[in-house]
Amino acid sequence: MSKMRAVVQNEFGGPEVLTLIHDAPIPEPSPTEVQVHVSHVGVNPVDGKTRGGASVAKLMGAFPITVGWDIAGEVSALGNGVNRFAVGDRVFGMPRFPYPADGYAEFVTSPSRHLVRIPDSLDFATAASIPLPATTAYQIVHEAADVRSGQSVLVLGGGGTVGTYVVQMAKKLGATVIGHATGEKLRHLESLGVDRAIDYASEEFDDPNLSAGGISDVDIVIDLIGGEFALRAVPLTKPDGVVVGVPSGQQQGLDAAAAQAGVRWTNVIVEPDHVALEYVAELIENGELHVPAPATAPLEDVVAVHRQMDDGHLPKTALAI
Repeated sequence: MSKMRAVVQNEFGGPEVLTLIHDAPIPEPSPTEVQVHVSHVGVNPVDGKTRGGASVAKLMGAFPITVGWDIAGEVSALGNGVNRFAVGDRVFGMPRFPYPADGYAEFVTSPSRHLVRIPDSLDFATAASIPLPATTAYQIVHEAADVRSGQSVLVLGGGGTVGTYVVQMAKKLGATVIGHATGEKLRHLESLGVDRAIDYASEEFDDPNLSAGGISDVDIVIDLIGGEFALRAVPLTKPDGVVVGVPSGQQQGLDAAAAQAGVRWTNVIVEPDHVALEYVAELIENGELHVPAPATAPLEDVVAVHRQMDDGHLPKTALAI
């Protein structure tokens, strides 16, 4: 096979700019890289934002471009100097992020250390749903926030994919975790063992008259929503505590408010991290991390999948290549 299927776009815009072609060139691995025959690619919010010209769009280079980072498949060729893998190994990862990985394609090349072996218990679709959100959670919990046993952690927007990993990792470290969500997502957080659940459909985290008592003096706030939420959380954080934000567009004034309150503020942009992903894989193999199977759709349905994502109704989904 000299050509492959891939989803490309020649301009930024809505889902309709995504086009499936059948004659894309197959990339060859450079030294220290592997070529992966992709089985599934995870669909993440960053894919849609980048497709539309936001998020990491400015790093994507010249058109045509291909979005997608969370890949799972089999190693199909090795570049010179690679010793981590053999042809046929099942691997997953988020190559090159925030730079292009060209994940919506049959073949992808990746630095070998941006990938790890897939746990035997996982199928390709589930593996493809994991790397970006789980690596983000690891880098928040273990590095940016440095969560320790006995600390209190407030997770804003904890019901999303990143949030559920954050909650599980923080609980494993012995933290007291306050989860913030609603509906089925809140019930899922409760099933994961949060110590306190706040249903934002009926009351908000910074209401001093919360039904179970107001929140104050938390060690760590992890904001997975953006906007004004991190700023609102600063007064609830104890001096020398930390507020960690993930989304872009944090409210202006946050640096000054955090400094005045004696609180450390930092943001996180996830980057490929085989140490983090190997840790995640080990937790999965040991049954210590709950990972639900994603919905799946064929690559041919990519436009419909992105429309559903833009409408806010897309469950965690992996495209079958």
